[in-house]
Amino acid sequence: MADRAQDPRSAPPIRWGILGAGNIAATFAAAVNAHTRAQLVAVGSRNRDRAQRFATAHGIPTTHVGYRELVEDPQVDAVYIATPHSEHKEQALLAIRAGKHVLVEKAFTRNAGEAEEVFAAARTAGVFVMEAMWTRFLPHVYALHQVIDAGEIGEIINLSADHGQAFTYDPKSRLFDPALAGGALLDLGVYPVSFAHDFLGVPDAVQAVGQLTPTGVDGQISIVLSYGDRAQATLSTTLWAKTPTIATISGTEGNIWVKGSFYGPTSFRVQRLDGRVWDFDQPGTKGLQYEAAEVARQVAAGATESPRLTWDNTLEVLRTMDTIRSLVGVTYPGE
Repeated sequence: MADRAQDPRSAPPIRWGILGAGNIAATFAAAVNAHTRAQLVAVGSRNRDRAQRFATAHGIPTTHVGYRELVEDPQVDAVYIATPHSEHKEQALLAIRAGKHVLVEKAFTRNAGEAEEVFAAARTAGVFVMEAMWTRFLPHVYALHQVIDAGEIGEIINLSADHGQAFTYDPKSRLFDPALAGGALLDLGVYPVSFAHDFLGVPDAVQAVGQLTPTGVDGQISIVLSYGDRAQATLSTTLWAKTPTIATISGTEGNIWVKGSFYGPTSFRVQRLDGRVWDFDQPGTKGLQYEAAEVARQVAAGATESPRLTWDNTLEVLRTMDTIRSLVGVTYPGE
């Protein structure tokens, strides 16, 4: 059933430069090394010691202090940007100006306007750019689409998804810092919002309520997206509690329960109203290799965007999140 999620090892080789040497970059590097034919050829960080430690840990031959040297390194075919959201636009533009293909961590940018600038530059330069929303490329998500497209649960009436993690309040942490585009929505809530967009498309109406942290970023938000006469997505995100991180999709003929964490490699159960029940089982792995493989395949094909996660898809999600932030009263310096 998940035959559309191709083995990442079947993707052509590509040479990656890693921009930023934090935790998500380490997860990406480990996945690429273990599950693809790509090479990690360079890493760039503002901190020399951090870059060297990262390079040693992941077998990367070249380190750069600063980001311009990384994106201008002739060894690098594609740049993976793994820095705070506030930096994504300028760093993506830096890589695009250097003629590099780019994979940018989610949320792609702080807002839709910044994303439009990045995509316009990529269009002019003719390079590939994609948001690193890895969920869209996972086997269980392909399988979910096949189940729904086959009519197994009928017309979708409600989709629900949550993503909350418990973080100790620290005003100096990027998660709580407005200058770094902190808050629950861009870091965690982007997953349920993108999941809803993937299965239901652009909502006709957006409602949201939330509470802010003392620094003014969103600590918790509950969201309702409405589609047509009766379909809704009910979503939530929080920095203050570890939630089940499950998703359900309920239709006129049955429902699907997606095991937590719904946004990573996982399993799901289909239960139809006629009594039939069956499971899709997916072995748990980190899963970032699937998005890396998608970049390699599309670059080899000469494409500038992925048909599975187009530039318009990313813009649609960001516009919804822009609306949500306006409803709960969150703006970032410089917007």
